Amino acid sequence: MTARTIWSVLAGAVLAASLAGAAPAADAVRKAPAKRAARKPRPPRPPQPCFLDANQAGPDYAIQGEYVAKAGKEKIGVQVRATGGGKFMATFCEAGLPGDGYTRDKKRFEIEGATKDGKCVFDGGPGKYEAVIDSGRLIGRTDKGEKIVGERVVRKSPTLGAKPPTGAIVLFDGTNADAWKNGKMDKRNLLAAGAETKENFPDCMMHLEFLLPFKPATRGQDRGNSGLYLQRRYEVQVLDSFGLIGRSGDCGGLYQKVAPLVNMCYAPLTWQTYDIEFTAAKWKDGKKVENISLTIRHNGVLIHENLRLNNKTGNGMKESPAGGPLLLQYHKNPVFYRNIWLVPKK
Repeated sequence: MTARTIWSVLAGAVLAASLAGAAPAADAVRKAPAKRAARKPRPPRPPQPCFLDANQAGPDYAIQGEYVAKAGKEKIGVQVRATGGGKFMATFCEAGLPGDGYTRDKKRFEIEGATKDGKCVFDGGPGKYEAVIDSGRLIGRTDKGEKIVGERVVRKSPTLGAKPPTGAIVLFDGTNADAWKNGKMDKRNLLAAGAETKENFPDCMMHLEFLLPFKPATRGQDRGNSGLYLQRRYEVQVLDSFGLIGRSGDCGGLYQKVAPLVNMCYAPLTWQTYDIEFTAAKWKDGKKVENISLTIRHNGVLIHENLRLNNKTGNGMKESPAGGPLLLQYHKNPVFYRNIWLVPKK
């Protein structure tokens, strides 16, 4: 046997051995992976209470609301928010209620409470604030032992029911929904969310009133959600954000972009107002040369002043030189509108 033949035999033996050793690994790779057990679908969430009439909203609604009080010699505001099942969250605001003393630079804190023996009791723990609400009256003590005494108040926007001036374009006055695509009126002659103007939304001063449902057991974006889309691009949030700090996704916010200067959201089932000054973006040769400008008052209080947005919000229509309509967004919540009019800028 020649040297070349010997090396050939050896090489063949090595190759056969390597293949034999690799075979089990190859077989393991070819095995089908074990099947995972199929996930059981989550059961549908049971429907949560939703009230459109304050007279039918139950005992929690009578407790929820705003209270003006004195703690020693200091004025404080208290916003009591129902959270379902006889439970509440009270927000104590230094210097008064939002828009009436309280501003973002002042202190605020929250205390949980619940109904007990026909009263609503808030107890922050030893050495903390405590309060009891009974028949529209709030009595308690501060962390320093000062007595708190207050009464329930119901505020109304100073522009509620504002009449359209001469030269105004009336978009909705309760008589018909002719100015709207998909405009639907209920038996109260209110305009349901989900409507869009047939005409484009111009540079203007606009007035609008809206009503949020009372949904005490829900949270976040499921609590009375709608939205006012200017030119179908820029959303001014409409949401039950009563008693919250007020972020960009809350009522009065430019959705996910700019928070309101102060959260002026009233309690649900209370008519609220937006008064808006809108100037569209300016374009030249197909390029934007100036952003939109917005000044907004929520329930008569300034929440945005000469605000410039550099782009659309959220799911708004892409910016372009073309105009766009006014959209009252439907977001699976029964939100209603009335008294909508605008005065075009000259």
